[in-house]
Amino acid sequence: MIIFLGELQEKSYLSGFVPYALAAFLIGIVGGFTTVLAPAFVKDIGLDYNNTTWTALSMAISTAALAPVWGRLGDVLGRRATLLLGILVFTLGNILTASATSLMFMLIARFIVGAGSAAIAPAVIAYIVSAFPHDRVAGGFSLYMLISSVAVIFGPSLGSLMIDSLGWRAMMWTCALLSVIIFAACIFIKKEKGESYGTLSGFDGMGALFVLIFFSLALCIPSFGQNFGWSSAAFISVCVAAAVSLVLLIFIEKQAKNPILQGSFMKRRSFILSVAALLLTQGLMQANMTNIIVFVNYTQPESSVISGYAISIMYIGMSLGSILLGPLADKYEPKRILASSFGITGVGCAVMLLFTEATSVILLALSLGVLGFGLGANATIFMRVVLHGVAPRSAGAATGTYGLFRDLAAPFGVAVLVPLFTNSVTDYVSSGGAAAIGAVSSIRTLAIIEIICVAVGILIVLLLPKIHNGEKIKNEA
Repeated sequence: MIIFLGELQEKSYLSGFVPYALAAFLIGIVGGFTTVLAPAFVKDIGLDYNNTTWTALSMAISTAALAPVWGRLGDVLGRRATLLLGILVFTLGNILTASATSLMFMLIARFIVGAGSAAIAPAVIAYIVSAFPHDRVAGGFSLYMLISSVAVIFGPSLGSLMIDSLGWRAMMWTCALLSVIIFAACIFIKKEKGESYGTLSGFDGMGALFVLIFFSLALCIPSFGQNFGWSSAAFISVCVAAAVSLVLLIFIEKQAKNPILQGSFMKRRSFILSVAALLLTQGLMQANMTNIIVFVNYTQPESSVISGYAISIMYIGMSLGSILLGPLADKYEPKRILASSFGITGVGCAVMLLFTEATSVILLALSLGVLGFGLGANATIFMRVVLHGVAPRSAGAATGTYGLFRDLAAPFGVAVLVPLFTNSVTDYVSSGGAAAIGAVSSIRTLAIIEIICVAVGILIVLLLPKIHNGEKIKNEA
């Protein structure tokens, strides 16, 4: 891998990648800091821990739902312009987060942060698809994942320390300052040529609106069911609204000349199967990070630093998985490597079965570190599979569409697995049980569910079409 990175430094396409690398670093470092934000915020203003669901979900909704919109804009306005706009929005969101005084204020602020992140990720991935040599694309994705994950290795630990010593607002003002510095650096980097392909004429504005509406409502469905009841008026209302918006979205996209969601791309077997596998497994990352933090708060409430250390280990695992297994997809059949990396995530989940009321930081780190190793490889290789053969002219739209469904995995995990854990503990406490004992029982149940999800994910991976020794995916593009 060291030799590989050395070769990349000699290539001209790497110099053009610098602003995208800086933006990826920004998303990573701020994401690392803010993994410990939600529990600290709800504790500060006196809310129950299950409100961490809403703060995480608000950002996840905009990150996922706006990705295809920004991706399409990237093909029209150019990747650099889209990248800079995304950093500006991201900066604004962090400033508002630092200023939040209520739950609703925080939800709006985190939504804006997610909107900025939704612009940055497709621009970075589209650059790799368009500018990197064909036999270096998986390596480029690995480099991207390495930058992102390395940036957050120390984020959770430092974030926890800052919260313990200075408070969560000081941590968020630090994130806002970093955002301003990165934006200024990207402004002064020379623009690459030939990366804008059209105009805003004919842009699918209504499609963009209903993509946001439908996927926002769809992501709220499991959370509403978990928190308000599966027969409640709130749950039924959001289901009906989601169904109506889906019908309207399908109608609008069929009429659009340049739809936000590309039907031809979404019909590819590589896309459908990859998304199904990601929904089952990649959502474990965000859900487990949140659940581990809350688990520690229930069992060892005297310090939030312990969970921060464990989450940092998870990102070290992601970095190693990305750089050790990810580039192998350029040489060997990706689905073979994916099956192995999925098995590794299952092992990480299985370690959670050993958690007790006095779980050590070593055991927490082992679980998240092994899980991170598998997830780091998965994220890299799935990008290689899904985006194989995509034309540069439509790379932004394709990466944005894939980003939408890939990023649905995180809120899916948050919306289903986090309430499952927090509500289970709350119910246990309300029935007279100790919170710590309830947390242990709930985290073990969660581990069993996740192991089953991983097993199904492996079966789906084995059905993926081949990239090597065949032209099937190339022809589908």
